[in-house]
Amino acid sequence: MAAHEKFDFKTLEEVKAKAQELGAGLSFRDDLSPLFQPRKVGGRTAPNSMAVLPMEGCDSNTDGSPSELVERRYLRFASGGAGLLWWEACAVVPEGRANELQMMLTASNRSKFAALLQKTNAAAAQKNGAEHKPVNILQLTHSGRYSRPEGHIARPLVPQHDPLLDKGGEVVVTDMYLDALTERYVQSALLAREVGFDGVDIKSCHRYLLSELLASHTRGGKYGGSFENRTRFLRQTIRAVREAVGDDFIVACRFNVFDAHPYPYGFGCDREDMWKFDPTEPVALVKMMVENGVDLLSNSGGNPYYIYPQVTRPFDKSSYGIPTPEEHPLESMARLFAFTRTVQQAAGSVPVVGNGYTWLRQFLPYAGAANLADGSCSFVGLGRESFAYPDAPHDLMTTGAMDPGKCCVTCSMCTQIMRDHGRTGCVIKDSALYGPMFKKYNAEAVAREHRK
Repeated sequence: MAAHEKFDFKTLEEVKAKAQELGAGLSFRDDLSPLFQPRKVGGRTAPNSMAVLPMEGCDSNTDGSPSELVERRYLRFASGGAGLLWWEACAVVPEGRANELQMMLTASNRSKFAALLQKTNAAAAQKNGAEHKPVNILQLTHSGRYSRPEGHIARPLVPQHDPLLDKGGEVVVTDMYLDALTERYVQSALLAREVGFDGVDIKSCHRYLLSELLASHTRGGKYGGSFENRTRFLRQTIRAVREAVGDDFIVACRFNVFDAHPYPYGFGCDREDMWKFDPTEPVALVKMMVENGVDLLSNSGGNPYYIYPQVTRPFDKSSYGIPTPEEHPLESMARLFAFTRTVQQAAGSVPVVGNGYTWLRQFLPYAGAANLADGSCSFVGLGRESFAYPDAPHDLMTTGAMDPGKCCVTCSMCTQIMRDHGRTGCVIKDSALYGPMFKKYNAEAVAREHRK
């Protein structure tokens, strides 16, 4: 691995030269037309091959319904022109909310979600043409270890204890709890279909409950130990949702392909070397999910709450207290691209949304077009970039380039607001709104630490 460096490239040729020097195995394509190709997802067709990845705002109303900030965010995403809008984490049970302002679709607030969906689709058509209708996927989640449903008090629910992550107070969920939880995913999926979403994601990434279940080697009962048991909950939930919603509704899964966490607590990792990717179980899981009715996949990796956030998202600067990794961001990016390639090959015709592009700034479309062209993915997913530069897809479609001045600078301030229990957005490019919030929530977090 090479030393970490901040982004300092003026031309695409400089990026290519550095990637070649590192032996990162990254490809770039000058012809950006693959980005603009429609993509079939289940029974829907996305108008292009660019996607907004699920990025939590931590800013819904207390009943889980969309707030003014949520509406503002999704109107910006929709107007921005992406063909696929992967909506943020939406809790399926109150105790599984990551914070008291996490999105949660219920029978009593469904009309508010329906109204927002109508507004977003209208905004997409108004800015990008009457025929432009993005595919809308709602991410369903249980925050598990990172549940914090009331105030700043953690209420961790875990499938197994983990000495590296446990902080005290973790409650191991029972098989009976998990048995009943599948039906809550079904109920949420039916509500999502009713209000107008095109599909749902059974979220299984970033070490939330379902992600940890995939690695629950030390758990007993029917949901732990063997690979069959560790994947049981995800398989049965995908199957149950598919049976409930019918064929004309997308069932997706965004899952961790590699945890960067040691055995017996990590998934996709070699048992002797946690930094060595073992594709055996992830590939088998992909094939199982496809057999059980998944129409769309997205891979991720790592744990953004732990000490290796570069596995999830390469950056210039990390959040407070997180060490700078001993690897170049282009190496981090290459690892994520390789994971997506592996998942897409295993998934066959089922489309896979890739990630890890944002650090490249204005040069990201050239990497995305190359990955699309050679079949390494079906969509180029943008996460932090969508916070900073929601209209990047529109600019690419209309001008053929991204504006360097609008791009995310991977400063991790959006992540820091979340860690400080605040509302999340881009502090740099959306500074009038989120600059004061960043200062406020950080000051409050510092004060809490001093009171301990």
